Amino acid sequence: MTSLGTASAAPGEKDTGRLPVGEARDGSEVGLPVAVVNGARDGRTLYVQAVSDGDELNGLGVVQRLYPRINPKELSGTLLIVGIVNHYGFQVAEHRNPIDDTKLNRAYPGNANGTASERIAAATFDAATRADLVLDLHQGSTSRMINETRVRCGPRHRLHRDCLELAKVFGCGYILDQKGPDGQLARAAPDEGIPTIDPELGGAVGWDEESIRLGLQGVMNVLTYYDFLDGTHDPDAQTRATGFEQYGAPAGGLVSFHADLGDTVERGDTLFEVTDPFGTVKSEVTADTAGIFWRTRRLPQIATGEYVCSVGTDIDQY
Repeated sequence: MTSLGTASAAPGEKDTGRLPVGEARDGSEVGLPVAVVNGARDGRTLYVQAVSDGDELNGLGVVQRLYPRINPKELSGTLLIVGIVNHYGFQVAEHRNPIDDTKLNRAYPGNANGTASERIAAATFDAATRADLVLDLHQGSTSRMINETRVRCGPRHRLHRDCLELAKVFGCGYILDQKGPDGQLARAAPDEGIPTIDPELGGAVGWDEESIRLGLQGVMNVLTYYDFLDGTHDPDAQTRATGFEQYGAPAGGLVSFHADLGDTVERGDTLFEVTDPFGTVKSEVTADTAGIFWRTRRLPQIATGEYVCSVGTDIDQY
């Protein structure tokens, strides 16, 4: 038998249940929705989680479609899934955990006796470290962004090449290969010897069918390439950025973009203009470095210094 929380499955079976992570303000138990798919044949273990940021729902869309699709009798190895990590943020459609005002994907590896976010991180980290490979599904929150995978352990990490291979196999088309902040699962799990990526499945608040479809295909690519499922997968070359430049607003007003997501930009190209409510241009911002137009804010109104867009730089093919 393989168990995760109250989900338990014998070889060739699958089950869903709850992973206890504490109690809510009314004293009721809080349990994260989890699933176990226990393959009929021996093999590796893949851990998949979604919604560690409470308003990033595309990963949940992937899980919703993935679990019914996998027949455990055709699987070698085990699939462990946590469908909603940030329980409290998900309930109120907020990015951070409102109980402790924490971005949960900065809390790993967690603390079983700590804050609400640290306890959730500890419980899900325990699950993740049972695996041979980890997929932490994200999206752009309130930003618009390309579909990408992120390798966050840094180029000097002993598992960098393994994480980069996993990102290429997942196959969103773009990879951001840049060391991430402390507390990310994709930083903490490689330190335990587990190749980990966090696919960013599109952007903006909502439920984007194209990004969900791409994410589901990415998980299936991983399951095939690493021999969980029969078949072969030959990964396509990915466009990789190892630099990431962010641009803020030099003035307040309304932003108008001169590039679309995925466009190649050259140094000096206009990225956006800021206008007043009547269309008068107040400021123009140009690219400091050549790269790919990677991410933008979703709404047009901006204040001075507010985030506007990002450009992936130092581009190559991997």
